[in-house]
Amino acid sequence: MSTVTLFDSHNLFSAELKNRFVLAPLTRGRATETRIPNKLMGDYYEQRATAGLVITEATVISEQGIGWVDSPGVYTQDMVAGWKQIVDRVHNKDSKIVLQLWHCGRASHSDFHHGELPFSASDVAINGDGIHTSKGKKSYEAPRPMSKDDIQRTVNDFKQAAINAKQAGFDGVEVHAANGYLLNQFLDTKSNKREDEYGGSIENRMRFLFEVLAAVKEVFDASQIGVRLSPNGVFNDMGCPDYRELYTTVIKRLNEQQLGFLHVMDGLAFGFHELGEPMTLDDIRPLFKQTIIGNCGYTYESASEAVANDQADLIAFGRPYISNPDLPDRYKNGWQVTPFDDASQWYGGGKEGYSDYPAFSAK
Repeated sequence: MSTVTLFDSHNLFSAELKNRFVLAPLTRGRATETRIPNKLMGDYYEQRATAGLVITEATVISEQGIGWVDSPGVYTQDMVAGWKQIVDRVHNKDSKIVLQLWHCGRASHSDFHHGELPFSASDVAINGDGIHTSKGKKSYEAPRPMSKDDIQRTVNDFKQAAINAKQAGFDGVEVHAANGYLLNQFLDTKSNKREDEYGGSIENRMRFLFEVLAAVKEVFDASQIGVRLSPNGVFNDMGCPDYRELYTTVIKRLNEQQLGFLHVMDGLAFGFHELGEPMTLDDIRPLFKQTIIGNCGYTYESASEAVANDQADLIAFGRPYISNPDLPDRYKNGWQVTPFDDASQWYGGGKEGYSDYPAFSAK
């Protein structure tokens, strides 16, 4: 065991992060129906720039990518301007910030798309209890399988989103290929039944992801790009029998890309598909030589152990950061951590349950 702690610096983007805490990308809904990032969101991120690295909430790359009420986008100049103000506020707190690039794929509904079906790898609907739209809760729909033109257009959308992120001043981007969203839908056989060059074999199923990465690398240096994966995940009705071979192959290929980081949902707090033994950081560390971010259900103790054992370089905290904007100081000083058991205001509304949690006070 090393002497490295969560409070030590770490080199990323050719810069020193002030600590090894990461604000996890938490899907929120404070951008209003315009999807333009705003001052309220800036308050939230500035407060939590106590983390060495901030990863934004999932941010849709296009109108076609939408699948969440009032989530932000990055596909118009007004959105770029909104994000730039937030980036500046985070940078003023001596933290780095990356934009998570998101396309919901089948985890969406025709209510978001003027009555048109969302698209995905294949016409396989999510088996779940439904999705919230601006018109209420609806049943999931069988998506439209993407044509090759759809795929190429979406690759271009990812590239344009990266261009916009760079214009807004982000230190990098994270490509969201986890939690049952579009790129994950191509990876897993549960949602990918294609018989063309984007389906069937592992090589084919990961083709779309690496086409997106190639496009994003035309904008950002590889060292400024990360990918998020969830090999154990069941969220959005995911999981496939060959998940170990699949994600081992994907991670080895990502390592060859010399990316800045790999962000792994290695914990089981979002559920586990139970198709074998979970993939842990011990499985992943030998496969990926750059920065690894562990995520999902970490406590201070388990996070400290993972960093000290060189299983991960950084640890992302999600729910604890909602109610504790000064989380690193609370852990470092042994101050009380505010519980986060009320989820009723997490996903929408105003400042309540969002930016109204105070820093610790001994008074």
